[in-house]
Amino acid sequence: MVLASLLLIAGGALGALLLRRSWRRRDGSVLALVGSGWAILIALGLAAAWVIGPVKGPAVALAMEGVGALLVVWEGRVRRKVARLRDGDVAPEPLEEPGHLWRGILRALLAGPLGMTAAMGVAFCITVYLPGDPRTRIVLGGLLLPILWGLAMTWTLADRGLLRATAVLVGTSIIGFGLAALGGAA
Repeated sequence: MVLASLLLIAGGALGALLLRRSWRRRDGSVLALVGSGWAILIALGLAAAWVIGPVKGPAVALAMEGVGALLVVWEGRVRRKVARLRDGDVAPEPLEEPGHLWRGILRALLAGPLGMTAAMGVAFCITVYLPGDPRTRIVLGGLLLPILWGLAMTWTLADRGLLRATAVLVGTSIIGFGLAALGGAA
């Protein structure tokens, strides 16, 4: 099984390499390269179905060929240089700033749990104050929660200021839950 997996990874890499070469070429040999790339991938899938089994073989072939193709994509990646700031320049975009592990961990913690808490506070507030049948308000609040959480996560990950993001998310959580508690008590 290990040998078959390694052969499928190598075949997936070869097929993806031929497909990438056909994408880059603009002459008449494109059709031959595309045909040979797909032919290798399909033939390996059929061979895996015959050797490993009709159910497990194609599944293993798809997974291992995908790994080989990802290796080809990884090999062809382009690394961007970090933009340097000069006096008078505007701030770089969040993706252009040099990365730090601790900032990434803090952003993930802010975007995940704290973003969800803020989204829950807003969704509870909407559920309490929206007019209409209580069952409809609960359903709408529940449907809005993932959307609001996605918006909070997107904004948190795009904002460069960690303190500002923390303050806004904590403030939104406190105000949302506070208003929902006040509305529920009335």
